[in-house]
Amino acid sequence: VTPLPERLIDPIHLHLESVRDTFIKDTQDGYGEVFLPEALARKYPNAPREWRWQYLFPASRISVDPRSGKMRRHHVHENGLQKAVKQAAEAAGIQKKVGCHTLRHSFATHLIEEGYDIRTVQELLGHADVSTTMIYTHVLSRGGQGVRSPVDRL
Repeated sequence: VTPLPERLIDPIHLHLESVRDTFIKDTQDGYGEVFLPEALARKYPNAPREWRWQYLFPASRISVDPRSGKMRRHHVHENGLQKAVKQAAEAAGIQKKVGCHTLRHSFATHLIEEGYDIRTVQELLGHADVSTTMIYTHVLSRGGQGVRSPVDRL
């Protein structure tokens, strides 16, 4: 779970409308079904054809699912997403190596910098063990310089 910035809400809604239109057309053409893991498909037999189970970022083309042989729209391949993030970083003049995980790391680091509770950050990142989340506290290693007296807030 990741809270979205307010300014992304409207663009995400527009994107979802477009995805839903694609889903409706795919359904009419006989392709409106997503692949689900076997256990989910058994538990929810209609789910592959329901809107709420569709991919947020579907592929641009219909393809043959190698597992079932059915024609269907899969999700965007992770390599394409990684490439898009790298291109955006280059366009922004960012010299460091950047990928999708960098966004997750930056999100957690900024939450810690802003003083959010480590347990809240742990929950948002889905870490089972808080020690994994503690990696992001590296930004707090400023010695005594990072500490402010509570009296300063009075």
